Amino acid sequence: MKNIKVLGDGCEKYNALTKMVTEVVKENNLKVTIEKVEDYIMIMEYNIMAIPALAIDNIIATKKNFPSKEEILTMLVA
Repeated sequence: MKNIKVLGDGCEKYNALTKMVTEVVKENNLKVTIEKVEDYIMIMEYNIMAIPALAIDNIIATKKNFPSKEEILTMLVA
């Protein structure tokens, strides 16, 4: 089971990315866990300077850019 972490500060883009990831998971009946990470100390552990970001199995998959649903699905089934 994959672990997805959406890293951000609660901004509009962060909330939109969280919603999109959740929709992709539900629409494709994927068995993953989704965690929202808003603590700056935890975010800094990923050594990134731009948020929102998406980590899959603790590896940064995207940062700052906003992936499409298709791109998210591709990342999750890879």
